[in-house]
Amino acid sequence: MASFFSDVFTLYCLWLQNDTHVRVDVFYLNFPPKTQALINIIGSVVFILPISLLITYYGFDFAYLAFEIGEKSGDPGGLYYRFIIKSIIPLSFILVIISGVIFAKNHYIRAFK
Repeated sequence: MASFFSDVFTLYCLWLQNDTHVRVDVFYLNFPPKTQALINIIGSVVFILPISLLITYYGFDFAYLAFEIGEKSGDPGGLYYRFIIKSIIPLSFILVIISGVIFAKNHYIRAFK
């Protein structure tokens, strides 16, 4: 489950970079470009960055605990080092943080150019 979770959020970086992530486009499309850019900046600062920082912070503890106790898969022939898979969660959210900062910076330049 941890692997699937991190894979989805690693893909979120691509959606964010291509500006194809989910938002309420019904209202958004009718706003002028400067207002759209401000909405994107506020959305990044209020939603993307705090949640990503929290998941990164707790994700490192999650992965470290798996490393510390030597967590293994319960299945015969399963994964011996689950901390490797679990460490992808905070690493993928570091990528989301970087993408969110770049996304906000690009829209800041667009809004105040």
